[in-house]
Amino acid sequence: MNLSQPTPELPALDVESAQAFFRDRFGFKVEWLYPGGEIGAVSHGECAIFFRRTDGPIHAGTFWIFSEDVDAAYQELKERGADIIEDIEDKPWGMRQFTIKDLNGNKFHIHQDKPEKA
Repeated sequence: MNLSQPTPELPALDVESAQAFFRDRFGFKVEWLYPGGEIGAVSHGECAIFFRRTDGPIHAGTFWIFSEDVDAAYQELKERGADIIEDIEDKPWGMRQFTIKDLNGNKFHIHQDKPEKA
């Protein structure tokens, strides 16, 4: 068996608004929207996220997204006006990371492994 990265499906009160938010604030590309707006997707490189319309409460989640250049990602997202809730820093667990939040309260830790010291 050969599996790939999972694609999260996040609840959204309005799928098109969630897609526009990810496009405008996070630099994602809107991939598709099902007729009627019940489900849609965005992507950025190999990272894809689905959104599904819900009328119920949204329980925010936490997601980890790898970046090959976390400092460049931080700068771009900062310039786009992303809601950065934790600034970029080296973490004691061997990662350089920062955290952003979307319009539904989901948190995304953008990270890169720190090189091992010789």
